[in-house]
Amino acid sequence: MKRRVAREKSLQALYQIDIAKSEPEEAMESVLNGAPTDEYFETLVTGIAEQREQIDGMIRENLENWTLERLANIDRNLLRIAVYEMVYSEDVPVSVAMNEAIEIAKKFGDDQSSSFVNAVLSKIKEKIGN
Repeated sequence: MKRRVAREKSLQALYQIDIAKSEPEEAMESVLNGAPTDEYFETLVTGIAEQREQIDGMIRENLENWTLERLANIDRNLLRIAVYEMVYSEDVPVSVAMNEAIEIAKKFGDDQSSSFVNAVLSKIKEKIGN
C-alpha cells in the first residue's frame, strides 16, 4: 500500500474511532474490508491512538477561534495524522507530512479544509522548529 493510501485509510479508521467509538484494531479491520494490512497504516492508527492526548494538545494550542471538538471530523483527524508524522515519524519530512495532509483535505474535506489544515500545520511547524 502506498503511503498516500495508508494515510487515507488511516483517516477513515480514525473517523470510525471518533464517531463510532471503535477500538483501533476494529476500525482498521473494518477499513481494510478483508484486504491485507499495511505496516505504515497500522503505525499511523496505533501511534495516533497512543499519542492522542499530546497530539490533540498541540493542535489545540494552534487553533484560533476554534475548539478541537468543533472541527470537522475530517479536518481534526487529518491534523492528527500530520502532527503524528511531523513529530513522531523520523522518515517523513515535515514538508511531506504537511503537503500530504493538504492534498487529502482537498479530496475529502470541504472547500476551506485545505487552507485551514495548512494554517494550523504551519503554526505547529514553527513551534517544533522544522
